[in-house]
Amino acid sequence: MMATANDDIFNIARTLSVAAKDDPNRLAVVARHLPDSKGRTTLTYAQLDEDSSRLAGGLLANGFNIGDRVVVMVPMGLDFFVTAFALFKARLVPVMVDPGMGLKRLLLCLAEGRPKGVIGPPLVHLVCFLWPKYFATVKYRVVLTRLPVVFGLKKFSKLLTDYPPLPEQETLASETAAILFTSGATGPAKGAIYDHAMFRAQVASIGSNFGFQKGGVDMATFPLFALFAPALGLTSVIPNMNPIKPGQADPKKLLLSLEAEKCDSLFGSPALLKRLADHGQELSLVLKGVKRIITAGAPVQPTLAAKVSELLEPGAVLVTPYGATEGMPLTTVDQNEIAAARGMTEQGFGMCVGKPLPGISLAILPISDQPLTNFKDTQLLPVGEVGEIVASGPVICQSYFEKPKETALTMVTGPDGRLWRRMGDLGWLDAQGRLWFCGRKSQRVVTAQGPLFTVCCESIFNNHPKVRRSALVGVGPAGQRKPVVVVEPITCLNQEKWRELVGELKKLGQANPRTRAITNFLKRNSFPMDIRHNAKIGREKLAIWATKQVDGDRI
Repeated sequence: MMATANDDIFNIARTLSVAAKDDPNRLAVVARHLPDSKGRTTLTYAQLDEDSSRLAGGLLANGFNIGDRVVVMVPMGLDFFVTAFALFKARLVPVMVDPGMGLKRLLLCLAEGRPKGVIGPPLVHLVCFLWPKYFATVKYRVVLTRLPVVFGLKKFSKLLTDYPPLPEQETLASETAAILFTSGATGPAKGAIYDHAMFRAQVASIGSNFGFQKGGVDMATFPLFALFAPALGLTSVIPNMNPIKPGQADPKKLLLSLEAEKCDSLFGSPALLKRLADHGQELSLVLKGVKRIITAGAPVQPTLAAKVSELLEPGAVLVTPYGATEGMPLTTVDQNEIAAARGMTEQGFGMCVGKPLPGISLAILPISDQPLTNFKDTQLLPVGEVGEIVASGPVICQSYFEKPKETALTMVTGPDGRLWRRMGDLGWLDAQGRLWFCGRKSQRVVTAQGPLFTVCCESIFNNHPKVRRSALVGVGPAGQRKPVVVVEPITCLNQEKWRELVGELKKLGQANPRTRAITNFLKRNSFPMDIRHNAKIGREKLAIWATKQVDGDRI
């Protein structure tokens, strides 16, 4: 595509090239004791820039064409960074899917992406051969292996070394840069379309609103967030952990990486931070030199925020942004604001997630499951009233890949002609302009007396010292659901102790108008969690389970 003088030219890989020229010998990526490597391996900015340019040239020289979609199943490590930036430079479109979502869902997502190529280890290509119908559009396969290759596979290492670096490409900022599939935690996974302008806006927002400075060292435990580090001029440290199981991360190995690499920031899901905080509390640890911890993937409970804060030195911050795969960051809140709002959270008002960031507009619309084309077709809700969260800004994608119905259901035209995204979440705005999160729209429980919101109700029962966490689900016909709270106790309880706890929870519920209608409780030793962050409760699965436990009015 030829650009005119008025076109906005930008490629997210340009940020890497600029950083490599400014400080070529600074470390861009450090991988510590990964399963597929021994010891500590590194890439400088110059090496990452050179390697990604060479791989980009190798890909285009071996059949790939500009605009081709390429499934990326490269494990978290140095090759992951090289691959991602190579695809950006070659103007190929990486298709990112969570490998932990299960084979069937994974195959469906890959088939929906209609990729021309696949890059990954031998196991990924074995899957291609065993289930060929899901890869009918694939023409080119690149394998990460040291062994000889067969069946037309291209060897990653040869593409990386046998071709000259690709010269910088002129790229329109509006050009599709990547397709990032949602985790599918609360519905079918969908491919969010990112263009280079959206990536640029996200990098700018993260850099300015989280206080990152060039030369910093960040330990990112989530692959997609890790890619922002080179774009921000940071060193990205990859710890020894399974990135698709952050809730099982070894806190000792995390602490070793933080200390050895002198990390000044950390990104982790609430599940990972809980493991780190529990371990740190036992040893009275302080994370020296860490200036900020960023957490996302699910709301941060006030109790967890307080525990994590105890690990921080004076002046360091815990920050949690609100957003989604389709758009982030939209708001931020720190540990002090979470602590100040704790009383309201525990009384069922929802969780404060802060004010909108510069360039982000938020509004609350009446709850609806129907398509909405224009703000004129509805009304904005006043301050203090719970409704559907809608947002607009440059960090928000405007469509799903080949999902016109889903796109129409989630996008609405505002009064100024801008597109606003229906976030699929419920919440309200207070008089200070802060957003309060009340739960997913699809997970609300609509009873004969009205709707109940998950986060609001659960926060009340989570106050009980014997409750690790709780989950509100509904059983029965639509519109007349019977609310049931599934409880995960902190310790195993026999029947007598469980009956005592139920009695106490009923009293707790009766004392608050938001939970007065809830009288049914079920015990479960563990909850199903999302595969991306291990932090979102799988309430849909719990609802199916709870329905099987209910016999008429008896539970």
